[in-house]
Amino acid sequence: MPTVRITDVILRDAHQSLIATRMRTEDMLPACARLDRVGYWSLEVWGGATFDACLRYLKEDPWERLRRLREALPGTRLQMLLRGQNLLGYRHYPDDVVRAFVERAAANGVDVFRIFDALNDLRNLEVPVEAVKALGKHAQGTICYTTSPVHDVPRFVEMARALETMGCDSIVVKDMAGLLTPMVAGELFRALHAAVRVPLHLHSHNSAGLAYMSHLKAIDNGCSHIDTAISAFADGPSHPATESLVAALQGTEYDTGLDLALLQSISAYFLEVRRKYRRFEGEYAVPDTRVQTNQVPGGMISNLYQQLREQDALGRLDEVLAEIPRVREDLGYPPLVTPTSQIVGTQALLNVLTRARYKTITNEVKLYLQGRYGKAPGPINEWVRQLAIGNAEVMEARPADALPPEMDALREAAGILAASDEDVMTLAMFPELGREFLEQRAAGTLMPEPLQIPGTETAEPAAVPTEFNVTLHGETYHIKVTGSGHHTRHQRPFYVYVDGMPEEILVEALDGPEEAADSAAPGRRTTVQGSRRPRPSGPGHVTAAMPGTIVEVRVQPGDTVQAGDPLLVSEAMKMETEVQAPIAGTVAAVYVAKGDKVNPDETLIEIRP
Repeated sequence: MPTVRITDVILRDAHQSLIATRMRTEDMLPACARLDRVGYWSLEVWGGATFDACLRYLKEDPWERLRRLREALPGTRLQMLLRGQNLLGYRHYPDDVVRAFVERAAANGVDVFRIFDALNDLRNLEVPVEAVKALGKHAQGTICYTTSPVHDVPRFVEMARALETMGCDSIVVKDMAGLLTPMVAGELFRALHAAVRVPLHLHSHNSAGLAYMSHLKAIDNGCSHIDTAISAFADGPSHPATESLVAALQGTEYDTGLDLALLQSISAYFLEVRRKYRRFEGEYAVPDTRVQTNQVPGGMISNLYQQLREQDALGRLDEVLAEIPRVREDLGYPPLVTPTSQIVGTQALLNVLTRARYKTITNEVKLYLQGRYGKAPGPINEWVRQLAIGNAEVMEARPADALPPEMDALREAAGILAASDEDVMTLAMFPELGREFLEQRAAGTLMPEPLQIPGTETAEPAAVPTEFNVTLHGETYHIKVTGSGHHTRHQRPFYVYVDGMPEEILVEALDGPEEAADSAAPGRRTTVQGSRRPRPSGPGHVTAAMPGTIVEVRVQPGDTVQAGDPLLVSEAMKMETEVQAPIAGTVAAVYVAKGDKVNPDETLIEIRP
């Protein structure tokens, strides 16, 4: 029997780290027969950003993906990543929702639940672990590895003992940013191996180029299970290559027993798959040892690049990377993993872009400072807490203790839109996104974002409405065109969305209205009208701090507001920010509605003093 077992993350974390979780189920299934023959301890296939990407971009039902993979991989354990009491969302869920979600995930094919909490607050793992154990599935407790003045080996060993006492079947050290160094890995696993009897796993990204060495030192000191990625999707912010570690251990006491030739054939398949997703490749240096300071995990870096590019501020990336550790210190040194990576990263980005620290504070930071996510690992900066929440009470109990049961209310709210409890769970995790997906599914209008496939051309122009990509000077833009207006009108407006931002185009017929109705008419004249929102030019012109989506508008024309009153809520990088009135006065105009995409150079609301 092999003494080191492997979990391959090719179907989940590998493509999340390198191509923003964009791999489609149709590209996974052809490899499944070979993957099933390998003899992995498990395959990680679900969880993390899977739900979000499936619904938002791929227009796939994530539950259907899980069922299809279960059918295609009958001989292999399927594993998922579960955010403790957060499940797959960005808030805490009541215990009845947690139990219901775990039951549905197990029924649809999950064998191993890797359960973590972003703060390492073990109170947030108790109910998920209990739910997994009650179903006879494998509960894997997680230590989120990080470095700070309040994190050290004895603290991690204490966590491991508590996880074993809780009933976890195994324990994983989750090194999401690739912070582990080889010598520390050896010291940590030596201490863990002496402290607990359950199997020990290591999950480490290769962002800084250290993961291979850390894996070997961990194995030498009692680690019996490692996470790897088929080489076609390995390295960088992903994981060490499966084939490389299999080869390194071959013929030793740690031999994995896996067939290198079979692994190589699987890698050749996924190398071709990766070419299809070229436009989603991140921009990162390999190896990037800056991660040892800023602790930014791979999936978070791509968000920062995108937000800064949209602001024409990519040159300020180093400022943001320098601000992230400062915000993390202010918040008590949380490990940077979903959702705390987004909470810290978005706040750091706001601090840099607004040129004033904590001038704008996200709602999630406010909830964090109220203890709504759990107990911070270290002391909080009280100036920041006072600025964010004033004298609001800070929760000391387990956050879920304050949440009443929700399942009945969720089922009732879902109504006829949800055909199953799985659909109810989809709505619970992502209310707006899930509803949009289920409505489109019911209407038969699901349209995944297009792939840019080299050498592929469309034989005929697509009819309007349509979506496509345009590449200009090496930059790829996603274009969506929708039209309106009667075909007999001399001018007809078309709305072109460039990367989600609206521009109005008037199509004018030179020789009569009939030509305007013909999209191929040679006599057309097009005029770009631009955004319909005015540019900000006065103190009462309200703007967003960064590109995002409006999730709530709280005022209407005629309302009287005071400086600091909440006007609307925008979402960026999956975090919500309350936009407040800059001056007192009367709301003269509201230029946005729920669901609108917005930019910082647009007036969203106009206030007259």
